[in-house]
Amino acid sequence: MNYETRLTRLAASLEDVDAMLITGAENVRYVSGFSGSSGAVLVRPEQGWLITDFRYWEQAEREAPHLTLVRQREALWQSVAEHVLELGVERVGFEADKVSVDYWQHLQAITPKVAWQPKVGLVESLRVIKDQDELRLLTEAADIAAQALAATLARVRVGMQEWDVAVELEAQMRRLGSDGPSFDTIAVAGPRASLPHGKPSRRRIEAGDLLTIDYGATTRGYHSDETVTVAMGEASAEARAVYEIVRLAQAAGLDQVRPGVAASTVDAAARAVINDAGHGEFFGHSTGHGVGLEVHEAPWVSQKSATDWTLAEGMVLTVEPGIYLPGRLGVRLEDTVVVTSAGYNRVTKTDKGWREL
Repeated sequence: MNYETRLTRLAASLEDVDAMLITGAENVRYVSGFSGSSGAVLVRPEQGWLITDFRYWEQAEREAPHLTLVRQREALWQSVAEHVLELGVERVGFEADKVSVDYWQHLQAITPKVAWQPKVGLVESLRVIKDQDELRLLTEAADIAAQALAATLARVRVGMQEWDVAVELEAQMRRLGSDGPSFDTIAVAGPRASLPHGKPSRRRIEAGDLLTIDYGATTRGYHSDETVTVAMGEASAEARAVYEIVRLAQAAGLDQVRPGVAASTVDAAARAVINDAGHGEFFGHSTGHGVGLEVHEAPWVSQKSATDWTLAEGMVLTVEPGIYLPGRLGVRLEDTVVVTSAGYNRVTKTDKGWREL
C-alpha cells in the first residue's frame, strides 16, 4: 500500500485548515496502515503523526513507519490536544461524523485558541476509488468466501438449523485464511427468508425451502460481500418465479454498471424489473453500496441517497435486488463488482443461476 501517496492527496485537500485530525478507524487505517483499535492521525501538508497508546507502540512502528509516532500518555483526546498545541496550528479540521460531542468539548477546553472546523467525507472521497493493492485484497477475500460457501453448501441438508449453516460457513472462511467474517452471517430459510437481515435461528430447514445466505470474508481489513439463494430440493412454482424475477432484476442493474452512469440508474434498472412484475412493495432496500475497508461505504446505489454518485473506473459496489414476501419466502442475489473502462468485472463469482441442493 502506498500510504505516503494517500497522505499527500489528503494534505492537498486541506484548503482552509492548517491540519486535519483523522479518528475514524477505517480512515486511520487507510492513511496510515495502522490496524489497532485506538489511535488518531494528525496530518499537515509536510508531515503526519500517529497518536496511540502503549498497547500499540510496537504495532504502530511496524505498520506505519512513514508517520511520526506520538505516544499517548493520558486520554487520546488529551494527547491529541497537547500535540496540536505543540505544533502551534490555528485551524484544525476534524471528522464531524466520527468525533463525539464529549471528545470535541475536551479538545476545545484544552485548545481555546484553536479553531476546530468540522469536515465530513475527506478521506472517504479518496477511498471510493480503489487502487490495485485494494482490488487484490478485495478479490482475495471474495475468493476465500466463495471457497468456503462451496464447502458449506456441500454439507447443507434438510433438517439442519439455520444456525448450523452460519457457523459452518464462518468456520470455513477462517480455515481458508480469512481474518474473520465481514459481518454476522445471514442464513434464513423458508418463511424466515422474508427477513432481509434476519439472524440465523434454531429453525430447522425443510424440504422445498429457499435458503438465503448473505456472507463475506475479510483480508487485511478489506471485505467481501455476496448473497446467494438456493432451493432445498424441489421448490414451489411461486418460489421459482420470484427467483427468476430477482435474477433478471440483478442482470438489469449490472447491465448499467459502467463509468459515467449515475448510481441511481443502476438502482432504477433493477427496481423496474421488480416493479413491472408486481412486487415493487416487497423490495424496500437500496440496490447496492460500496465495499472496501467497510462492508457498507460509498458509493451508494440508491434512489434515496443524498448524493447520487456517478460511477467511475476503480469504484467497487454491490448489486443486490431482492423480493421478500412476508411469512412466505424471500430471494436476494448479490454480487460485488469493480467498475472498469469497459463496464465491470465481478469480484464475487458464485453463479447466480437456479440451484437445488
